[in-house]
Amino acid sequence: MRFEKAVFEASYGTFAQLPQSDMPEIAFAGRSNVGKSSLLNKLTNRKSLARVSSSPGKTTTINFFGVEDIKLVDLPGYGYAKVSRAEKIRWSELMEGYFSSNRNIRLVIQLIDMRHPPTENDLSMLSFLIHTGYPFIIVLTKSDKLNKSEREKRLSLINEELKEVGINNDVKLIPFSAIKGEGVEEIKNIIEKSIM
Repeated sequence: MRFEKAVFEASYGTFAQLPQSDMPEIAFAGRSNVGKSSLLNKLTNRKSLARVSSSPGKTTTINFFGVEDIKLVDLPGYGYAKVSRAEKIRWSELMEGYFSSNRNIRLVIQLIDMRHPPTENDLSMLSFLIHTGYPFIIVLTKSDKLNKSEREKRLSLINEELKEVGINNDVKLIPFSAIKGEGVEEIKNIIEKSIM
């Protein structure tokens, strides 16, 4: 698959605006500022296909990108405290609508910051994915910000932390670095296999 051919298609701020799901979709989920845009840009070898922001809470829409016969779907980041209650309700309805509307979701790529334990929202999202049966992998972002011993410690701890929601060793954990490109080829391969 030629990921570099990806193009931005549209953004949707409410569930009612979402188009019909007519192609396989790969959804990217994670908390605000975890690195979803950086991962999308690295996968597509583009600097600014998805907008990267230094301040969290910027992606408040579901953004669709087309590449060959699939859609890459950038979901809004969750868990940012400084948004209004009304905005949190809108976000919740948008996400619930997306996942409950019989879309052709082939894979959810759940991003977690490798440097820290999963947040309560991360665990809730993982629990939801297990409960609904969506296939998913976990991408551990910002791996380059840890030295070798810190990295080994986090990899060991995260396995324990994820057991809380029933994640076992069958779930793929992939360290990822937007700077060094670690994990990119593995993630691309998994995406390609998911749409076969």
